[in-house]
Amino acid sequence: MQKNHRAPLAFTWVAALIATAPALADDTDVYGNSIRLGSETVFYHTKATDLAGPYVPPGVNFDAENLETLYIGYIRRITSAFSLELAGGYPPLSKVDGRGPATLGSVPYNGQVVATARWISPAALIEYNFLPEDSALRPYIGLGVNYTQFYDRESTAQGNAASGGPTKVSLSASVGPVATAGAVYHFTHRWHLNVSYTISQVDTNILANTAGIERTARLHFGPQVLVISGGYSF
Repeated sequence: MQKNHRAPLAFTWVAALIATAPALADDTDVYGNSIRLGSETVFYHTKATDLAGPYVPPGVNFDAENLETLYIGYIRRITSAFSLELAGGYPPLSKVDGRGPATLGSVPYNGQVVATARWISPAALIEYNFLPEDSALRPYIGLGVNYTQFYDRESTAQGNAASGGPTKVSLSASVGPVATAGAVYHFTHRWHLNVSYTISQVDTNILANTAGIERTARLHFGPQVLVISGGYSF
């Protein structure tokens, strides 16, 4: 897996803002809605059961590659302390690598991209915001639920060769908890910068069908997501 170098840098930056942030200039306007747009970096912490089925040797497993995609969020103010976030993004292309034996028969397997899929994963979170509303910097924490649906599921040419022929891949949908921590820095009452780190639970059942021969596994993605975004309140 790739090491997460961006997360500690982001939180160091947030800590520096906390130490230096002033209050916003006097303004009685409180806006109930905000939209955010930015980038999200997904760090997978993959765990999977070994692939099971006919003609499968022991130790055939999987890993998912980290990725970046577009983040889109809508935030609704509930009270001065609580808010609702609806988070989503552009469906990224996830690549699944083979892990285990160097080869399956004569076909290279370990470290090869064996399947790809796109997913949509909207999340709803209730967040608690620290500090008064007129503070330029407001840290927050949140809990919620996410739903993940996979589509455009494909076995690659390498995956087909390792499976013994053209293979259809199915991935079940997932519903799981999500937790986040972050901070918003307000340049004005309307414009702000948001940095957050989110942990989700995403589990799926894999079904690979090769000419009627079925193999199965269960995959836990364990995504952790660094979001850096700009926002506008209205």
